[in-house]
Amino acid sequence: MNIRKAVITAAARGQRLYPVADTVQKAMLPIVDPKGINKPAIQIIAEEAFLSGIEEICIVCAPGDDKRYIESFKTLQTSMLKAYKNSEWAEKQAADIKNLLDRMSFTVQQEPKGYGNAVYQAKNFINGEPFLLLLGDYLYVSNLKEKRCAQQLIELAVKENCSASAVNPTIEHLISKYGTVTGKALKNYKGVYQIEKIAEKPSVSFAELELQTPGLKNGYYLCFFGMHIFKPVLFDMLENYMDKNPGENVLLTPIQEQLANEDKYLALEMKGNRYDMSKKYGLMKAQIALGLSGKTREEIMEIMINLLAESSRI
Repeated sequence: MNIRKAVITAAARGQRLYPVADTVQKAMLPIVDPKGINKPAIQIIAEEAFLSGIEEICIVCAPGDDKRYIESFKTLQTSMLKAYKNSEWAEKQAADIKNLLDRMSFTVQQEPKGYGNAVYQAKNFINGEPFLLLLGDYLYVSNLKEKRCAQQLIELAVKENCSASAVNPTIEHLISKYGTVTGKALKNYKGVYQIEKIAEKPSVSFAELELQTPGLKNGYYLCFFGMHIFKPVLFDMLENYMDKNPGENVLLTPIQEQLANEDKYLALEMKGNRYDMSKKYGLMKAQIALGLSGKTREEIMEIMINLLAESSRI
């Protein structure tokens, strides 16, 4: 199985980031990457895919946002070359943006009809191939120096020739925020499970009865990490569901549960962390995490220490 395409869902308007997301696409908010370069968040997400072996990316966006993304990146490219004329650094960053534009396409979710519906919009782009699915408001930081989060998941899916989702052990008081899974651990792997049951944002009482996973610490459950590999059969399942439930919002979780019942579908405990930029202080937390993971680590630590010292004097 060869995974060379990725889908990034970025159609939501970012109500939790209102009012800034009302005028600026949340995926275009600036953030400093681990190398110390200020970039739009979605460029960092796309580079997570490219640096893990992905060749082409499709962004699922809201009506009109496709043109805004292209115009923003082209303006950024032109302005950079003009402001830093004859600079090797600027030429390198402009080339990275050109590479992104050359390998990136868009599809529009005309109406906000759920996450499953958003994913379905990429069916023509995927064209019968397995694909990587990422969230447009999550940034990912691997705990492995030589292997990115997406690369960890891709390697498992390719080796086992199946769909796979990244998960993180999550303490029980947070599971109401995430899709939660349980399953049997695979004997020949550490931290890999055959998914048996999935629930969308379950209550703790339901999780205690239905979602316990042997081997996890007491009070912890396997929650989705926001990164998936799917075989193209997912689109057939989505289409069948939408045909039977016309006009309804389409969640992805019930389709994933169907996939687990009908096909081989694994969960991988990710060696890394994901940061939801759409949460309150989420962008700040993501920025600190990226800074600590890269060449600006000492600078970020110095800033944090100084801020704590300053706040203690208030």
